[in-house]
Amino acid sequence: MGLTQRRPAAPLDALVEKIWDWDMPAAGHHLERVLPQPGAQLIINLREDETRVYTDEPQRRCLRASGSVLGGPRVTSQIIDTAEQVRVMGVVFRPGGAHALTAEDQQALLARDIDLEDLFGAHARRLRQQLLEAPSPEARLRLLEQWLRAHRRGPAIDPAVAHAAATLDRAPQWARIAGVVEQTGLSDDRLRTRFRRQIGIGLKRYARLQRFRAVVAQVHRAGTVDWCRVAADGGFTDQAHLVREFRAFAGLTPGTFLAQRGPHLNHLVID
Repeated sequence: MGLTQRRPAAPLDALVEKIWDWDMPAAGHHLERVLPQPGAQLIINLREDETRVYTDEPQRRCLRASGSVLGGPRVTSQIIDTAEQVRVMGVVFRPGGAHALTAEDQQALLARDIDLEDLFGAHARRLRQQLLEAPSPEARLRLLEQWLRAHRRGPAIDPAVAHAAATLDRAPQWARIAGVVEQTGLSDDRLRTRFRRQIGIGLKRYARLQRFRAVVAQVHRAGTVDWCRVAADGGFTDQAHLVREFRAFAGLTPGTFLAQRGPHLNHLVID
């Protein structure tokens, strides 16, 4: 029991950051807030054939979907049910990786959970059944990696799009969009169009999201936090700007983020 994960072999590793298998008792709390990430994620629930997410307060509602879903890129947080996070597998795609798998316009998948059967039909049903029958986490990971290789539909990520994303990933607090566009050799309109189709998010919002995520990684395990310094070092105009970005992407303030931190970088404990 526990978390088992692997990075797939080339060339799939250019599309997928990691494949993971989670087999643990239910958490002691009911809900968790998951922070937004620019890459899509595939989630396969092996305990229940259902996934559940919840809307934010004041009127929290449960939204139910299939047990195997492709979650598109996100720019806002979502709330998940820990009761179903007992036996579950997942794929964390690199930005643009899901486009190369499905050939779908990622703008249409933004902040949506798509039933895997709607994309791959009976192949998706057989995959879940095979994973249920696999004897070990390692066997399940191999099966899922093989399935991804066999069912890829789209072309490789556009080199200009990949370069732009990598540049913003390295230093989102200092990168300037005009400079990024110039480096690719494409016109501004052409790069922005390709970027939105393959990544699902516009260049500017992508840079903002990665700047927010850089701050989250910086303060995740910090004891005390000087938010004025964090804002200055992170490329924000001031602390108020940082607070606005936390509200936009996480749906909460930096102080609430600190209070709800847990052991996992992207998960906050709600109740």
